[in-house]
Amino acid sequence: MQVLFKVIRQNSNKSPWVQTYTIDVNPSSTILDCLNRIKWEQDGSLAFRKNCRNTICGSCSMRINGRSALACKENVAQELARLAAITEQRAEQTPGNFPAVEVPQPEPQSLPLPEITVAPMGNMPVLKDLVVDMAKFWGNLQAVEPYISTAARAIPEREFLQTPVERAKLDQTGNCILCGACYSECNAVEVSSEFVGPHALAKAYRTVVDSRDDATESRLEKSNQGIAGVWGCTRCFNCNTVCPMEVAPLDQINRMKGEILERQTETASRSVRHRKVMIDLVKQGGWIDERRFGLRVVGNNFRDLRGVLSLIPLGLRMLQRGKFPETFEPSPGTQEVRSLIESVQLLESASPSSMTETVSKSPTSFKAEPYDQLQPKFGWTPYAELTNGRFAMIGFVALLIQELLTRQDFFTWLGLW
Repeated sequence: MQVLFKVIRQNSNKSPWVQTYTIDVNPSSTILDCLNRIKWEQDGSLAFRKNCRNTICGSCSMRINGRSALACKENVAQELARLAAITEQRAEQTPGNFPAVEVPQPEPQSLPLPEITVAPMGNMPVLKDLVVDMAKFWGNLQAVEPYISTAARAIPEREFLQTPVERAKLDQTGNCILCGACYSECNAVEVSSEFVGPHALAKAYRTVVDSRDDATESRLEKSNQGIAGVWGCTRCFNCNTVCPMEVAPLDQINRMKGEILERQTETASRSVRHRKVMIDLVKQGGWIDERRFGLRVVGNNFRDLRGVLSLIPLGLRMLQRGKFPETFEPSPGTQEVRSLIESVQLLESASPSSMTETVSKSPTSFKAEPYDQLQPKFGWTPYAELTNGRFAMIGFVALLIQELLTRQDFFTWLGLW
């Protein structure tokens, strides 16, 4: 069969252009086979990376029809079938479809050739054609120190022993071949140069769960640093979708977050507080009371004055436009939601010996207190989070005055000290 290949070509610091090649291929031929034929038979100047041709080295990663994949793994028939399925799905989802009208079918020789578009990976500068500069990709990987800690690598008196359970924790992340597909499709990398990328965090999690490593706490602390670490992930699932080895980087990032949350309190950072407060408010009301959510997360229970004051302009605009919720009503089934969350939390914290006993408990066996009997958790103004939001603003001003009066530099500025 004949296939039209559209290759996005580019030289370093130059504008890209599209070059087309028509070749006769077998439907079972891989995209890499087709590129090899183009280079050998039609255009020797075409540049792309390759090595093993067997889904092991990850060298031939590129964007094929809009998604990052390994050219040695995807074949022509699969790609054409995937494109046809996408086209059909879009047609079904298009609103206002009219009844089908019979249209004379064109002659077979007039049918357009099937097309496959090949482009360089994203989020990395192009060196030439399909070859990208992966220096930042490797630098971000090095930043997480994806190897067993130095002390743990000291030669022991006998070999390092691991149980089958400990070794099984390394299987999924150990399959990563560092092809860069996840990094190429990562939205967080696209918008933030600080984010290290899903590949690096997946490798970091592998060392965290490795029983031979002794730097777990420092690794988790490094991954907990703002948008550069796990909290920079936008959870778009692109990395899981394109990973050719089913490493599921997003799953590893979420597991890393779980390890961090077990060790941190609400006051540790805004990112940790965001997750913990969200779970706490869902447990209390079934859904999130947005008035309290902002005050607790951004204001840190009135401990962060700058954060509290930053909410005032938003609150005023919401009041002006009638979008500030006057009251909060818990959702139906709040007690069941709370019981389910508590059941999951008990399962996650249970030791293997007590797991059977914990599982046997019914979610409804936990006592859920009514919403209006829950104790507020604001340290300074408990009335502010359970009453109208306007009272919270009075609390802001009162707290600010209180803080100023307790500062020596305030009296010095007034000339009274």
